[in-house]
Amino acid sequence: VQLQASGGGSVQAGGSLTLSCAASGSIFNINNMGWYRQAPGKEREGVSCDSSADDSTYYRDSVKGRFTVSRDSAKNTVYLQMNSLQAADTAVYYCAADRPRSTTTYTGNYYCEVGQLLYDYWGQGTLVTVSS
Repeated sequence: VQLQASGGGSVQAGGSLTLSCAASGSIFNINNMGWYRQAPGKEREGVSCDSSADDSTYYRDSVKGRFTVSRDSAKNTVYLQMNSLQAADTAVYYCAADRPRSTTTYTGNYYCEVGQLLYDYWGQGTLVTVSS
């Protein structure tokens, strides 16, 4: 499986961007997907993570109401719509996916907060810069 993230760029505060994550290869081997970001000098953090365990999508508090994940199954692509962008959203954004699990399942909250190592596939990252 290969993940290709794109759509990053430079915007002013209050603006919008839509990131894309296109999956190719053995896409039947994808279960859950997530979006992460890493700001300069900071650790990578989960932004939005879905979970087949409870069929939900988790958003971290700082992006709730501003970011939305959507999917186009026909294109094998996941999107992260980002509105009302703030300078604090400046980071390299990554998409990630894991393989189906036959045993333990995890919530989106778990994936985003502590479960980065659960992901088997990572995109290369796309830079988002928000100027105030």
